[in-house]
Amino acid sequence: MVVATQSVEQLCINSIRFLAIDAVEKAKSGHPGLPMGAAPMAFTLWDKFLKFNPKNPTWLNRDRFVLSAGHGSMLQYSLMHLFGYDSVSIDDIKQFRQWGSKTPGHPENFMTPGIEVTTGPLGQGICNAVGLAMAEAHMAATFNKPDCTIFDQYTYTIVGDGCNMEGVSGEACSLAGHLGLGKLIALYDDNHISIDGDTEVSFTEDVGKRFEAYGWQVIVVPDGDTNTEAIAKAIDQAKAETTKPTMIKVRTTIGFGSPNKGGTAGIHGAALGGDEIKLTREALNWNYEPFVVPEEAKAYYAKAVERGAEAEAEWNKTWETYKTKYPEDAARITRQTSYELPTGWEKCLPTYTPEDKPLATRQTSEKTLNAIANAVPELIGGSADLTHSNLTQLKGFADFQKGSYAGRNLRFGVREHGMAAICNGIYLHKTGLVPFGATFLVFVDYMRGAVRLSALAETQVIYVLTHDSIALGEDGPTHQPVETIASLRVIPNLLVFRPADGNETSGSYKVAMERRTTSSIMAMTRQALPQLAGSSIEAVARGGYILSNDGDLSDIILIGTGSEVSLCVDTAAKLRADGHKVCVVSMPCVELFEEQDAAYKNAVLPKAVTKRLVVEAGTTFGWHKYAGTEGDVVGIDTFGASAPGGVLMKEFGFTVENVYNRAKALLK
Repeated sequence: MVVATQSVEQLCINSIRFLAIDAVEKAKSGHPGLPMGAAPMAFTLWDKFLKFNPKNPTWLNRDRFVLSAGHGSMLQYSLMHLFGYDSVSIDDIKQFRQWGSKTPGHPENFMTPGIEVTTGPLGQGICNAVGLAMAEAHMAATFNKPDCTIFDQYTYTIVGDGCNMEGVSGEACSLAGHLGLGKLIALYDDNHISIDGDTEVSFTEDVGKRFEAYGWQVIVVPDGDTNTEAIAKAIDQAKAETTKPTMIKVRTTIGFGSPNKGGTAGIHGAALGGDEIKLTREALNWNYEPFVVPEEAKAYYAKAVERGAEAEAEWNKTWETYKTKYPEDAARITRQTSYELPTGWEKCLPTYTPEDKPLATRQTSEKTLNAIANAVPELIGGSADLTHSNLTQLKGFADFQKGSYAGRNLRFGVREHGMAAICNGIYLHKTGLVPFGATFLVFVDYMRGAVRLSALAETQVIYVLTHDSIALGEDGPTHQPVETIASLRVIPNLLVFRPADGNETSGSYKVAMERRTTSSIMAMTRQALPQLAGSSIEAVARGGYILSNDGDLSDIILIGTGSEVSLCVDTAAKLRADGHKVCVVSMPCVELFEEQDAAYKNAVLPKAVTKRLVVEAGTTFGWHKYAGTEGDVVGIDTFGASAPGGVLMKEFGFTVENVYNRAKALLK
């Protein structure tokens, strides 16, 4: 394959390829094959269809682009550099995968302006794209007027074989088809190669038929290596279909242009090497030094800056008209997209006194969610087919369904992993929406990959996870999350709340709503809990606090969390009857407690008080830090069992009698 002369288009496409080749070679690390094979489709999309302003990557009405096959990140960095993004300079390209660079191994939204979402694990990006498309549909349905269209964006994503193998993509894409997200367009880099080799060893299904069954339009481009006209025609056809999302199956050659490695797994995740790069340059007639872009290509790419500025300027005219004609909606858009909550919103939070009846925290969560929904219109979310168990219905608001995208109740179906990844996309649309997703706590293991990305990508997703301990009862050990809370507490930038009553529930949601770049877990009980004296909304923000105390220096500190705080309160009463001075500490959020200064932490847990008993209906892992060397932990280090919740709590030792005896043993 020898190219005698090159058109400007070919120069532009090969510029993408060789920036990727050279960056991976310099780093001695990376994935050059995808950028080389997908360059024609990516160039066509960005040049002829994608609406963006490279000088303002946060322009509200930009189209969203997601490289779901994030290992091919040099494709996106090359595109961003060539199309004029200031965030990716040629020096940044040269620093690919190096310490402190803006061109990490996988795209990171919090690091590189212009990157919409963090796509590391395969399949997550296409799910994020579904969330982005849902957010666009919701914002358009909520705010657009017959004479003023403010939100009008497409979501485009490039996916690979690996993305389509991952189960999470099936969950989200199935929902996207049901919802008829016509502004969602996926370009499938169909190169038949994964790390293990040709996909014939493990992946021979008809992906197109699967997506048709999901309710997608499927278009095939058989010659994606060279036929940019066919790619453009397919994208036009995709945009013409307004009632279905579209998958464009583009047949490509991984590592196109490499004589010896092209079309093989050898070019998937390793640098070409000097000899093969030389041969590839000859094959593609590329007579330029590493990291050099031809002047003709530079001049062509520069036009994108002008196009983007013009597009935004035209939209700004519409926005000015909108602000004049619809000032209330415009004010809300401005507030919401600035990540400012409504003034005084926190006044909606329910408060409780000890005289109020006991409620499960899933019930106080329901009250709190609905109060917030009425005060904060950007709250949107739903459950993975457990709405009436999680108690997450936003009452008085419609469902988000095909044809009624203004609805705020999302019906995710039994798709926990897809739900979490979609919620990440909704938040990362960056229009101020606050998404929540709900299921049973134990099923967070089905969605952990996306929850981890919620934290890593600095999203604000609220996970409402009910049935938080063995006390859920008869469903048995498969549904009882004895180890789950501890495993979530080790994830950075994730707040894990286990409120003890209604006030702590309100306080947990208050923090979750105000922490705009941190995700939160709401672990809620099935069983009723009393409203406690001494609990408060404000105290939750400190993570742990003194609920009751008998003086400056107690004989023993009882530390409880969630449903076990009331158990500590009852045990303290019995110990006090024996003449002991007892301090009861509620610890609704360990992560927030760890954020406090040393003086506060010592005030709550004085070093001088060495007799400490921690009580939580879960694994003891992690609690010995607070119990200390002279303390103890009442927990569960086995799986649960099937029986009524009250029976289980008694059999596993979560009774006043057992906690009292354990405390007395320490005091001796």
